[in-house]
Amino acid sequence: MLATRIISALVMAPAALLAAWWGGYAFAALAAAAAAAMAWEWHRMVAGRFAVAGWISALAGAAAALGAVDRPGLSLALVAGAALATTALAPLHQERGRLWVGLGSLYTGLPAVALVWLRQEGDLGLPTLLWLLLLVWATDTGAYAAGRGLGGPLLLPRVSPKKTWAGLGGGVVCAGLAGLGVGYWLEGRVMVGVVLASGLLAVVAQAGDLMESWVKRRCGVKDSSNIIPGHGGVLDRLDGLLAVGAAVAWATWIAGQPVLRWQG
Repeated sequence: MLATRIISALVMAPAALLAAWWGGYAFAALAAAAAAAMAWEWHRMVAGRFAVAGWISALAGAAAALGAVDRPGLSLALVAGAALATTALAPLHQERGRLWVGLGSLYTGLPAVALVWLRQEGDLGLPTLLWLLLLVWATDTGAYAAGRGLGGPLLLPRVSPKKTWAGLGGGVVCAGLAGLGVGYWLEGRVMVGVVLASGLLAVVAQAGDLMESWVKRRCGVKDSSNIIPGHGGVLDRLDGLLAVGAAVAWATWIAGQPVLRWQG
């Protein structure tokens, strides 16, 4: 299983980095494909099937990601409309309720729009996106290594039986180191704000991971799907990035400038 995970990561990581480097519609196309795949997984989990509501969520998420290149406001409206439409279309006898079906459009579409929008943020668009990718990967690696190596008390045993407090600490430390590297890459110095923000975002990434674990537990499934060998589904692979991307996009919008600029 570990070898399969490594091979899958070696295939996916260069593709993600190359699309991020190109930006524009190249990255938006990757985000669109991910949004559609995540919508497919979400509706199969919460509704047990991929029906009309699922198609609306998937197509709206993909279109919103593509539209975020130059019309992010319209993309947000599209995602919101899809959430309302899928909520209305959810069967009345839906076991987990209408809101679970409608939530899929927001959960999968908004982060896709956020990440594409962040990539479009001028000269800091690419550094911001690479920073987020690196800190999420660092968080996952540090959490896995510290959790396996140190063990200790579980973080939330009812949600995830393997995540530990030591793993969370390891993820925060490794994310901070990623922020340290980004500072030297951009400015040739320690950007304290970026290091601290990276550690905080590691907690956000772990929260996103736990959120998806909680949804899977409620739905009675182990993985969101099995389309990525060794990793499960797209949601399983991107859960932390979804939370981090949405958080940084919100902070960027509130501040009126990229996070890397006002954290420098």
